[in-house]
Amino acid sequence: MEKFTFVFFSVLVLYTAAQRPNIVFIVADDLGWYDVGFRNPNMKTPNIDKLATEGIIFESAYVQPYCSPSRTAFMSGMFPFKVGMQHAVLGDSQAACVPLNYTFLPQELKKLGYATHMVGKWHLGFCKWECTPTYRGFDTFFGYYSAEEGYFNHSLGAYLDFRDNKHPAWHYDGEYSAYTFTRKAIDIINEHNVSQPLFMYLPYQNVHAPIEVPEKYYNMYPNVINPGRRTYSGMVSALDEAVGNVTQALKEKGLFENTLILFTADNGGPIISYACNWPLRGGKHSIWEGGTRGVSFMYGAGLKKTKTSYNGMIHAVDWKPTLVTAAGGSPETSIDGISHWESIRNGYPSSRTEFIYNLDDFEPAVEGHAGIRVGDYKLIMGYPGGPDGWHRPMNGTERELYETIVYFKGDNPVQLYNIRDDPTEHNDLAAQLPDIVDKLKARIEDYRKQMVPALYPPPDPASNPKNFGNVWSPGWC
Repeated sequence: MEKFTFVFFSVLVLYTAAQRPNIVFIVADDLGWYDVGFRNPNMKTPNIDKLATEGIIFESAYVQPYCSPSRTAFMSGMFPFKVGMQHAVLGDSQAACVPLNYTFLPQELKKLGYATHMVGKWHLGFCKWECTPTYRGFDTFFGYYSAEEGYFNHSLGAYLDFRDNKHPAWHYDGEYSAYTFTRKAIDIINEHNVSQPLFMYLPYQNVHAPIEVPEKYYNMYPNVINPGRRTYSGMVSALDEAVGNVTQALKEKGLFENTLILFTADNGGPIISYACNWPLRGGKHSIWEGGTRGVSFMYGAGLKKTKTSYNGMIHAVDWKPTLVTAAGGSPETSIDGISHWESIRNGYPSSRTEFIYNLDDFEPAVEGHAGIRVGDYKLIMGYPGGPDGWHRPMNGTERELYETIVYFKGDNPVQLYNIRDDPTEHNDLAAQLPDIVDKLKARIEDYRKQMVPALYPPPDPASNPKNFGNVWSPGWC
């Protein structure tokens, strides 16, 4: 009887653990809408394409037009304008971070028994240790704190920004970051105790500026004449290889069949850095669709209706509660995010009917002054961000020219688009549909009552890396 009870208990524990899927959350930095093979056959991304086409491709998954705001939404489930993260991105010398009273995604998953690991880019503030990953729910962190740095020297402004947990990581000079991050991710997978569910957050550096890539990836695109676009394309393929190597490691560890993979860009691709969002309008730094409709898909455990696209509206704030639900938990009711887990996995309509593209009254509002989506309609008030226009891949000999960005203040002009009928935003309907304009303006005013001032202080000289052994470091605010 004792033997039977022991065996039964052991099986029950393993079964319970197995019910929680492993979760891998991959963020591609600055990836354009048209910069993946499943949309553009000239891009070489076989690993990403396989996961996307065998999973669920999201056609209406929205992000913020800039990095720190999107990552705020991913981690907190809150619209950035409600937590002070709506303006531009956090600078390395700014004494600010996402307020500490907000619970982050890994903290929620730890309550469900997950091991939580992060490899890659943070960019949510680091002026004090409490702002950094291992204080906000991650068991381990390997990566960098800032917006960008060299891919090979891991430095910003001649100072190192590379961390192994709390320690400066000096010994990776000359190694391309996609290689380093992938090796660290594989080490985590190989060392993982399979009796515990795994959460891995993998916000890769690729394909953010500076535009750098090992030569073998550059050589994959001999027909691309423009060297900038050719390098950028190689960076996408380097990211694809990294994704393939991580998934292979999951398979070899026996974790892959019970792993849910979420892949998303953090914003639209920056046209000035050779990205392409065709046929969408605009790109990074704007609230046009090209700046806010992100490349995104989901693959793996728990999904029922796969090898398809999902057209339901999803916002970056929704990924936190959606993943918590997928993990068997109950999402917080105090956040802006909505769990779409049952809708996504079964192909049901989305329960999201509106969202804010951005609200920013800090001047200049570099990522768009104000924008809202309600149902099929999108209202833009004032400066939408830039550059504007519709841009095909820059495969020719010269950088594509686009109009000079001219900033203007205030809520005018007002533009209205039916995104279902006109996803490329060619037909401004504001003059034809004044009643809808008034309705959406009223909704924006309701949201403005909830807006808090942007956390955007001036640079603080106490942040100088010379004070910390020539390393960008916490401990000065």
